Amino acid sequence: MIRVLIVDDEALVRSGLRLILEAAGDIVVVGEARDGAEAISAAGRLRPQVVLMDVRMPGVDGLAAAARILSAPDAPKLIMLTTFDLDEYVHEALRLGAVGFLLKDTPPRELAAAVRTVAGGQAMLSPTVTKRLISAFVDRAPSRAEAARRQLASLTGREEEVIRALARGLSNAEVGRELRLTEATVKAHVSRVLAKLGLTNRVQAAIVVHDADLH
Repeated sequence: MIRVLIVDDEALVRSGLRLILEAAGDIVVVGEARDGAEAISAAGRLRPQVVLMDVRMPGVDGLAAAARILSAPDAPKLIMLTTFDLDEYVHEALRLGAVGFLLKDTPPRELAAAVRTVAGGQAMLSPTVTKRLISAFVDRAPSRAEAARRQLASLTGREEEVIRALARGLSNAEVGRELRLTEATVKAHVSRVLAKLGLTNRVQAAIVVHDADLH
């Protein structure tokens, strides 16, 4: 069973998410929190594998809570919950290490699938949602773009091809088909790219590519 913590200041939203996730059969909601402070405490106490957390909450917001939760040893996977009324908090949460974000009106089947995806170690970088929204919030200031390009300069030509493909939302299998590599080889390239760039997941790698305006 995949252990999930739900964090949202609206009781109705929490109840709805619990019903959807527990109906999946392989997911159990181990706790709920009303704000970031409760989320930090609950994450340490309940040890969930995945945290679904609203971006905007009174008191300690989702961004501050994300920083604390993701800095802990063996931190859970973090998915931010939001609406289309997005702001810079979402982008910053991804930079902190959140593995993606979901819209609050995500269909039940997709919600459960997303939880399974991140619990299995994959980031939520889908071409239809996450990639588009990351692009909207990347600050391409000249200084940031230059820093990102310097960071990417350490990569080999093949590694740069792989990371550009990741930034387009492709899975390892899709990258392999496009670049004529085995999935295992792609996975190895991804691991080396993350290590070279000092990143923790594919979403952060995609942000570097977008910062450099190389996607």
